[in-house]
Amino acid sequence: MAHLRDDLRYALQSFWKSPAFTLAAVATLALGIGANTAIFSVVNAVLLKPLAYPDADRMVEFGTRSSVIANFLSNIPEFHAYQRQTSVFKEVAAYDNAGPGFNLTGDRPEQLRGIHVTEGYFRLYGAPIALGRTFTPQEDQPHGGKVAVLSYGLWQRRFGGNPAIVGQSISLGNEPYTVVGIIGQGFIADPAADLWLPFQFEPASQDMNNFFQIAGLLQPGVSFEQANAQLKLAAFQFHRDFPSTDPHVEFHIEPLRDSIVGDVRKSLLILLGAVSLVLLIACANVANLLLVRATGRRREFAIRAALGASRGRIIRQLLTESLLLAIAGSILGLALGISGVRALLAFSPAGLPRIGDGSVIGLDWRVLAFTLLAAFITGTLFGLVPAFTAARTDLMSTLKESGSRSGSGFRQGKTRSLLIITEVSLALVLLIGSALLIRTLAALRGVDPGFDPRNVLTLEMSMTGPRLHTAAGVAQLSKEGRDRLNLLPGVELSATSVWLPNQVDDGLPFQIIGRPVDKSKAGARFTSISPGFLQTFKIPLLRGRDITENDIGGKPGVVLINEALAKQNWPNEDPLGQHIHIGGDIGPTFAGETVRTIIGIVGDTHNNGLGHPADAMMIVPTAQVPDGYQAAYSDTSALVWVVRAHADPHSLIPAVTEQLRIASRGYPVAHVRTMDEVMGRSTPHESFNMLLLSIFGLVALVLAAIGIYGVMAYSVAQRTQEMGIRIALGAGRGAIQKLVVWHGMKLAILGVAVGLAAAFALTRLMASLLFGVHAWDPAAFLLGPILLSAVALIAVWLPAQRASKVNPIETLRTE
Repeated sequence: MAHLRDDLRYALQSFWKSPAFTLAAVATLALGIGANTAIFSVVNAVLLKPLAYPDADRMVEFGTRSSVIANFLSNIPEFHAYQRQTSVFKEVAAYDNAGPGFNLTGDRPEQLRGIHVTEGYFRLYGAPIALGRTFTPQEDQPHGGKVAVLSYGLWQRRFGGNPAIVGQSISLGNEPYTVVGIIGQGFIADPAADLWLPFQFEPASQDMNNFFQIAGLLQPGVSFEQANAQLKLAAFQFHRDFPSTDPHVEFHIEPLRDSIVGDVRKSLLILLGAVSLVLLIACANVANLLLVRATGRRREFAIRAALGASRGRIIRQLLTESLLLAIAGSILGLALGISGVRALLAFSPAGLPRIGDGSVIGLDWRVLAFTLLAAFITGTLFGLVPAFTAARTDLMSTLKESGSRSGSGFRQGKTRSLLIITEVSLALVLLIGSALLIRTLAALRGVDPGFDPRNVLTLEMSMTGPRLHTAAGVAQLSKEGRDRLNLLPGVELSATSVWLPNQVDDGLPFQIIGRPVDKSKAGARFTSISPGFLQTFKIPLLRGRDITENDIGGKPGVVLINEALAKQNWPNEDPLGQHIHIGGDIGPTFAGETVRTIIGIVGDTHNNGLGHPADAMMIVPTAQVPDGYQAAYSDTSALVWVVRAHADPHSLIPAVTEQLRIASRGYPVAHVRTMDEVMGRSTPHESFNMLLLSIFGLVALVLAAIGIYGVMAYSVAQRTQEMGIRIALGAGRGAIQKLVVWHGMKLAILGVAVGLAAAFALTRLMASLLFGVHAWDPAAFLLGPILLSAVALIAVWLPAQRASKVNPIETLRTE
């Protein structure tokens, strides 16, 4: 401990005497460790941090799967089948996705995020109760009453934390709901919600419409494998009870955490691997700085050795110094990483699960442990090479050297050269990776979505309330609102739908009349629109006619299909005039659905993301949606208003919202955005990945350039006498420049060659993140080396210029 105290004191003194070196080393490490801390804090929040629920490791998500697809949306009969598996599940609860929310009407109308849940939901998620209670089993039965549970945030914000609200009524969609309880502060709902209402499922329901999710809790001691084995038996019995279902579809579960995280795990791990390369580059840079510093201290180490210091003592001293640098860099890096990633997520929301639902990016023991471990590993990593190099100093030869000859020339810096080659190769891997993601984002942005988003304003209105439980009620509201909007100055056209054209997320089965059922081609996306929707978005009508105001309830049913559906089911014939029946196997929600005639074919829209082909889609008039379907979806779907403006649509927002409030008798609107803004947020993962890897590539490029410059500048300084002699013997300044530039570029070229080979192998891991570009894209593999070589050339040119200006007279005089 006495030796350690002495080592620490001596290290601090030496750093104080070399402020430029100390600042450069700490800043370099702060960049590397900070970038790693930033990404690890995201990985921690998304992948590692336990779910904030009791027994979270036993919580599961239910779904169905076949050889073709896995689905995590369920229906009422499936929910009841899962509930009966009491031997493997302690609790089973259903919840929907808090779509548009509920209209809090009366004074100060407001649209709230609301979720329908079964009564076991609050037990399953361990929700604390601040006041009152949650739903009883009786209240979750049909006709169980209109009751609601409020979140703590809504209770405080809207009702001032008044405890008297429990037992009172609030108006939702102009209907009274009794508040029975308040959920305690800190409960993290998934999805987030302002209030909860009971589902009130029919016990004997035959409704096969998949519109909610189901989570459960395994019984103690039951494994996931045992539960899935039991569900296979349950699925067999389910298909016997409901013979219209596909017998090849199985029930299954997966851990709730995996279901929430989804497919972002791989992209986050790739980013974590990429940012570790930045840390390696920073380590190589600092190792080079320490090597240069150790070379200048050779006489000091020789004198210490002559006075009796062992080789291990000198190594320990240098490792102490490197660890101190690493600790200082990690402290600064920790602050940079946490603040930097918060700023980055604010600037470029990644759409990551568990971010923004109450789980925030911040410090916890995992982030602190990671940063300390990074500090220890990096301190040891970049400190070992200089320490062992210094410890191998030849005592006699070093003491005989003059101060001016105590350096090393180009050929004596093999270790420094190897570090530079490593830096350049790692930087090139990051540059090529960022180029691939930039080209991916450009390819996505270049995809024709199938509609024109310019100058279109979008608004969402919740359809809660009995008035909007029928297709006729929704159609009437749509017509009244459109009539008002179309009279506003600056409005070109308006329309309504339940989905924006790039977000259609509902799918239904259908049957072609006169054909046997082909299960592989018997489903498509489903949406309803008002007249004028196609014109508002300039979606082309390829053949047939559009929906008109005459396509109302009681008239013959009609449907539009997109080109993808036409090619899928009618590849060699004309679908116009053909008849289909939609939702035949679903049950009561489509009771009364009639056979529909295909009246038109519209152009494809990328309704499942720009990176995926357009899905087959069916489009029906708003006024001809079955009432059972409208009633089932009225509380979970929004009525989307779209307004095409002659100029900037933002200027229309006050007038449009006022006219819609009048037309709806006081309903508020929410999510007021232009369609350009909606499209800009349609690629959050890709934008986030591209931005991060581009930042990593830029940092790596700068660090590599600094490393090359530092090594060459030091080498030139060490060979000042040699340069003077060469010039005195007749060497031209151009020859001196060429000598220095060629040596530096040899290192860069070797690094580029190694980096190209590494990038060719590693970028294949990014294939799942790419769109419209191959992992071996020639442009990325050409531009990356060119950019890096150009930067390297600038980095070696500056020392070469200095070398060519050496004064031979002064140099020889000092000798």
